Amino acid sequence: MALVNLRSDTQTRPTEAMRRAMAAAEVGDEQAFDDPTVAELCERVAALLGHEAALFLPSGTMCNHIGLRLHIRPGGDEVILHRSAHPIMAEAGSPAALTGAMVYPLDSDDGTFTAEQVRGALRQEGNRYQPVSRLVHVEQTTNLTGGRVWPLERLQDVLEVARDHGLRTHLDGARLLNAVVASGVPASTWASPFDTAWIDFTKGLGAPLGACLAGSAQLIGEAWRWKQMMGGSMRQAGIVAAGALHALDHHVERLADDHALAARLADGLAAIPGVRLDPATVETNIVVFGVDDAFAVSEALQARDVWIGALDATTMRAVTHLDVDAAGVERALQAMRAVLR
Repeated sequence: MALVNLRSDTQTRPTEAMRRAMAAAEVGDEQAFDDPTVAELCERVAALLGHEAALFLPSGTMCNHIGLRLHIRPGGDEVILHRSAHPIMAEAGSPAALTGAMVYPLDSDDGTFTAEQVRGALRQEGNRYQPVSRLVHVEQTTNLTGGRVWPLERLQDVLEVARDHGLRTHLDGARLLNAVVASGVPASTWASPFDTAWIDFTKGLGAPLGACLAGSAQLIGEAWRWKQMMGGSMRQAGIVAAGALHALDHHVERLADDHALAARLADGLAAIPGVRLDPATVETNIVVFGVDDAFAVSEALQARDVWIGALDATTMRAVTHLDVDAAGVERALQAMRAVLR
C-alpha cells in the first residue's frame, strides 16, 4: 500500500515535468553571475515580491540567517517575533550563534501578533541596561500554529509601528504563496513593505531545494557577502533554479487543491473521538490538532503507512501537498479512526 506522507509539504517530490525542466536547464557559474537560469529566477522573484533585487539561496533557513544578519548588529540588538517562529523553533539557535541577536518572543494562539504587542515589546531608547529593539520578524503563513494567514490590516499596523520606531522588518515567506492563493492578495502587497522578504520553493511548490531572498539592491549586494561566508554560493545552480521556475509557472494556483484537501482532512479529524480540532482554524494546507498521546499516535499511524508528525506530547501536525491526493486523505482518516478507536 502506498505511503501517505503528511509530515510536511517539504516531503513533496519533483514531478516528471519538473525533472525534465531541470535536465534541460541552461547553466553557468552562479558565483560569477554567469548562470542565466538563476538570473531569470532572481528577476522573477524580485518582481513578484515587489523588490529591486533577489538572491538565490540553498534554503529558506539561510534566507532567515542572512536576513537577520543584514539587520542585526552583534552586541545586543533584538528581534521581535512570535514564540513559534522558525528562527526560535527550527534553526538550531542560529539567531544567537550566527547573528548575536537577542530574541523577544510574542505570544498568541494563531502565530500572528498585534501592533500593540510590538509596541509593548519595544525597549526604552537610550537605556544602556537593555537590548536595542532593531527588527520585527513575521512568518506568513504561520507554521506551527496551523498555516494561518495574517489579516492584512493587522500586518499593516505592525509594520507601521515598526516604521514609526525606526525598526527594520523581515518577512519569512516560506509559505507566502499559500497565503496569496488563500487570500487573493498579491505577493507584492504582502512582501514589498518589508525591508527583506523571501519565498521557498521546497514547500508546496514542490521543488527539491532553494529559496530566494529579496530586498533593495544595496541589501542584496550585502547579502552576497553573507552567502559566500555561510557557504551558500553555488556553481551550475541553474539545474535547481529551473525546478523553482517550473514551480512558479505550474504549481502556484494548484496550492488551492492542497487547501481543499486540508479542509477535508480537518473536517474528518474533528469528527473522530479523541481529536481536538476546530476546522474553522484551518486556512491553508496545515492542520494542527490535539490528541492525548501524540507520540504514540504518530508511531501507530506510521505502522499503517500514514505519516503524521508529533509537535509535542499532545499536538500533531498534518500538511497536505502535491504528493497527497483525496484517496490519501481518506486513508489517513481511516487509520486515525482505527488508532483512536
